[in-house]
Amino acid sequence: SNWGIIILLLTLFIKLLLWPFVYKSYLSQAKMRVLRPQIEAINEKYAGKDQEMMMKRNTETMNLYRSAGASPMSGCLPMLLQMPILIALYWLFPTAIELRQQSFLWAKDLSTFDAVISWDANIPLISSFMGNHISLFCLLMTIVNVVYSKINMNMSNTGQQQMPGMAMMTYMMPVMFFFIFNQNAAGLSYYFLVSTLITILQTASFRYFINEDKLLAKLEANKKKPRKGNSFMERMAEMQKKQQAELERQQKQRNTQRQAQNTKRQERKR
Repeated sequence: SNWGIIILLLTLFIKLLLWPFVYKSYLSQAKMRVLRPQIEAINEKYAGKDQEMMMKRNTETMNLYRSAGASPMSGCLPMLLQMPILIALYWLFPTAIELRQQSFLWAKDLSTFDAVISWDANIPLISSFMGNHISLFCLLMTIVNVVYSKINMNMSNTGQQQMPGMAMMTYMMPVMFFFIFNQNAAGLSYYFLVSTLITILQTASFRYFINEDKLLAKLEANKKKPRKGNSFMERMAEMQKKQQAELERQQKQRNTQRQAQNTKRQERKR
């Protein structure tokens, strides 16, 4: 009869349903994490910001992943599977008649925001985006998401060079969600809060049970086996080879043009 407990059970059910895919995603991150020293060696070997070095670095990295049996794209599957569920819940909680006037903990109505701090003054931009209040479930959700972002960023560091500002964007996303969800239903923020806490527990359990030394040994053994890379990795490797060949052709063409120009200059001097 308590809708807070029902939302908790719903969250557990969804997490249980997605558990195999989340495990596969974590395993993919773990594979790339144990390969990090080899990725860093490739980065040092092909250090430089010119296009040719970047292409060689990317090609060697993709070849390493393919031979070891790791795929950077495997970690995206759980997020894609969760998107339809998240979109459905985003529209469900504020409009569900069953949640109206249903209290849970400090929230008096799970279908609307649970304001713990309110003010009357109209603050430009802030009032228009988040209202004149702070919702406690939304605030807790944001804090937990920032902590999870920090954990996830440390665990997904594979040694590859990242775009400038990506770390800041990782922390900015939970803050942006705070402004989006602060005026939304408390039940929705509560769902995301519990969901993120369960995800943190899942990550900790995966880290405890997966032996990364054994995983690295398995990946090293995969390199010695004849292996059919998955179609995506094969296409990526083929594209890398074509781009590298095109760069080499352009470089040769530029060298030929320079030699021709130098020859003409020497003839003019004579």
